[in-house]
Amino acid sequence: MAAVRVEAVLAAAEEQEAEKRRSITVEKELELEFDLGNLLALDRNPPPAAAALRGAGPRREALLRALARDNTQLLVSRLWELPTERAGGAGGPLVARLPEPTFRLPREKPPPRPRPPTRWEQFARLKGIRRRKKTSLVWDEQAKEWRRRWGYRRAGGDPARAWLAEVPAGADPEEDQFARLRREKRERVARNELNRLRNLARAHRAGSAVPAAPLHPTGHQDREELRRVARVARVSTASLGRFQPRLPKEPAEPPSRSGGRKRRFEPLLGNLAAERSRQLELLRDMGSKKPVLDITRAVNKQMRQEEAEAAATHKGKKQSQRGKRGRRQQRPGRSGKKSGARRQQQQQKPAGSGTGGGRRKKA
Repeated sequence: MAAVRVEAVLAAAEEQEAEKRRSITVEKELELEFDLGNLLALDRNPPPAAAALRGAGPRREALLRALARDNTQLLVSRLWELPTERAGGAGGPLVARLPEPTFRLPREKPPPRPRPPTRWEQFARLKGIRRRKKTSLVWDEQAKEWRRRWGYRRAGGDPARAWLAEVPAGADPEEDQFARLRREKRERVARNELNRLRNLARAHRAGSAVPAAPLHPTGHQDREELRRVARVARVSTASLGRFQPRLPKEPAEPPSRSGGRKRRFEPLLGNLAAERSRQLELLRDMGSKKPVLDITRAVNKQMRQEEAEAAATHKGKKQSQRGKRGRRQQRPGRSGKKSGARRQQQQQKPAGSGTGGGRRKKA
């Protein structure tokens, strides 16, 4: 009996050892393609039971789980072949240094659009001006240390906070130079902020413009592309396509410029918590001393005012130039009329009726 028990124990141990070997040994007809930099394994072998994978049920799930487990085991075995090291010293965890990835993974989202250039960048590109990179630290002779070139505690200090201010030549000696420096600094800050908002508004207008829908040059357009081109062509009229003839399968309602988007109204009976938060936010805005500023609207209003002032100034200059030119043209004409009238009066007078201005003959 004792011999039988020993044989059974040995057989069970051998089965366990074989099971462990099977768990780490996977055989494939075609070797997998590995990209250890991305932890990627590509299995080009056909599935073992293709008919079972088509259906749905517990057998299909078990086959997929076993296939994923085998491929993961092969990937982990390849990772253990890489050189390893201890992270953080001798007592740290064992890590492997991954090689550079070789497979280019696709992006989840489209690449970001390039930022539209500002007016200064456009001018610099036109004139060929190259940007020179300056160091952020400069030597301050007064403090005898390295300080920032711009900003707080910059080299040379802020002129508006200096204890001594030089009176420029030709300035009013009674004028407060410290107040003048502070005022000029506020004007520079406001001008820079206005230029920044102008660039934002210009970029917003450039981004909101509807781009032309491109067509494939060979004529292989898909359904969505043709639908987009037809919508853009329809709304290009003055009536936004309201009186244009429709296509056979086109909806009766003409598309809008916004691509069919309509205003959405909240239901009368719905989420009370959301409605309460909206009302509280409205009351908070009404009770706050700081007004709500629409940056885009403010910048557009400022730009319209400046354009109107520039147009009025240009128009006044043109009218003044026209008036000067007209007066110049009328002067010789008027002098000519007067000279002609005087000549006519002299011809009508008799020869002896002089006023004494002419010469008299001696008797």
